[in-house]
Amino acid sequence: MKQVLENIFAEIISVDNLLEAWKEFLKGKRNKKDVQEFSFQLMDDILALHYELLQKSYKHGEYISFKVHDPKPREIHKAPVRDRLLHHAIYRKLYPFFNRKFIADSFSCRNKKGTHKALDRLRNFAYKVSKNNTRTCWVLQCDIKKFFASIDHQVLLQILQKSIHDQELIWFLKEIIESFCLIKVGVGLPLGNLTSQLLVNIYMNEFDQFIKQKLKIKWYLRYADDFVLLSKNRKYLENLIPQIDSLLQNQLKLSLHPNKVTVKTLVSGIDFLGWISFTDHRILRTKTKRRMIERLKTNKSKETVNSYLGLIGHGNTNKLKKEVFFLKN
Repeated sequence: MKQVLENIFAEIISVDNLLEAWKEFLKGKRNKKDVQEFSFQLMDDILALHYELLQKSYKHGEYISFKVHDPKPREIHKAPVRDRLLHHAIYRKLYPFFNRKFIADSFSCRNKKGTHKALDRLRNFAYKVSKNNTRTCWVLQCDIKKFFASIDHQVLLQILQKSIHDQELIWFLKEIIESFCLIKVGVGLPLGNLTSQLLVNIYMNEFDQFIKQKLKIKWYLRYADDFVLLSKNRKYLENLIPQIDSLLQNQLKLSLHPNKVTVKTLVSGIDFLGWISFTDHRILRTKTKRRMIERLKTNKSKETVNSYLGLIGHGNTNKLKKEVFFLKN
């Protein structure tokens, strides 16, 4: 029987859940001015939020935008503290339920997953498809154009309503989803919201299920909007592209990035999640390596050095490790 969420809105907006969400939200933010200001009258603020939600008078605040480079320029939209607290309150109740619905090979923004697990899974797939590197392994790699900025609010709400039969919660989620638009009204989720991370996974789970259940593809994995499919047959992968593109456009109102759809052999190197993966090893992407070296020249703190050593420890990087140790001294 299909599992659905019912009567959970009261749990999410309970004072107990809001206080637990506050503890989680505080991590690493105690010294932020806006967080300190909110904490001065914490119980009053939390009770006020609880009352607004009970009365359905809650309105999401406006976002502050700023740019980051990670490594390419991205525009982050930051919500007020009270709203970010509510994002945590929602996330801590909805994540466990939806996480069980996701396929095993979706790796973005999930506990015990992440980029390195995705890269290890890619290597594992490659060994199986290539019969331990005795056959050619072809890889179809795709990227979705303007992913967060293209999420359609109505489509997202329709997907949510299939699993959430609590209309009060749908009202709450709609208020958060429709609090933001970038290109046009009714489209886009903000980079920076904790809820956005969960919502895009729920959105893309529709695609994941199509790949696994309709197309019956075994060797598939996804990290956010970047996904790969492996096969011993190049033509088979090429024939999948129109089906994938059709599903994305017609059902999810997304489109493949025209310059980021490739079919190539693993032996030629697959540029995925900051690493170039080959049949028997992987190396750090050249741009990532250069950026790391430039940062180390100006910041040689123990924390920075250890962070980079941890990063490069996931690949074949002995030469790079020596360079990092040299810069450290």
